[in-house]
Amino acid sequence: MKRNTLVLSVLVLALSVATFAGDIKGKVSGVSGASVVWVEAIPGKTFPAPEKHPVIDQKGLMFHPHILATPVGTTVEFLNSDNVAHNVFWTSISGNKKLGHNLGTWPRGEKKPFKFEQAGVAPLLCNVHPEMAAYIVVTPTPYFAETDASGNFTISGVPDGKYTVTAWHEGAKNQSKPVSVTGEATVDFTLTK
Repeated sequence: MKRNTLVLSVLVLALSVATFAGDIKGKVSGVSGASVVWVEAIPGKTFPAPEKHPVIDQKGLMFHPHILATPVGTTVEFLNSDNVAHNVFWTSISGNKKLGHNLGTWPRGEKKPFKFEQAGVAPLLCNVHPEMAAYIVVTPTPYFAETDASGNFTISGVPDGKYTVTAWHEGAKNQSKPVSVTGEATVDFTLTK
């Protein structure tokens, strides 16, 4: 009897939590390639820094991945997998030059970490190889998604409420829209250069 009561309590709790969170789905059009979409803020909520440290690798004289989306507070590790020295720097984060940083140059097999404590987009470059470029999109919340090849996205587990959702694409103007989440919401974007 105790076991059945416990199982029932867990199920009721799971169902009640599920009714207070939903998904934001949509499509980003007007551009080709990956875009990033995120929820700007969840009023009254703060989020711990992620324990996982994503890696941006420098391999074949390219940054991998080309776009990395991650929430504020994330420590990103920069790896050099090439046989040549690489440098990683960004002149600003979303145009704020005070947030620019240069990690220096290091040889194959070494990693350098950096903690991103401000939301925005950091355009990555390499002093040694000027043709190398990538982007780190630092989102203000952990509610974000990268689009698929057709521009579709799903942001899962968003608490019910009213929010502003922003879409970013390399070389395009950001676009923000209001959305009301009550289980599931849809918002579409058309971005322009």
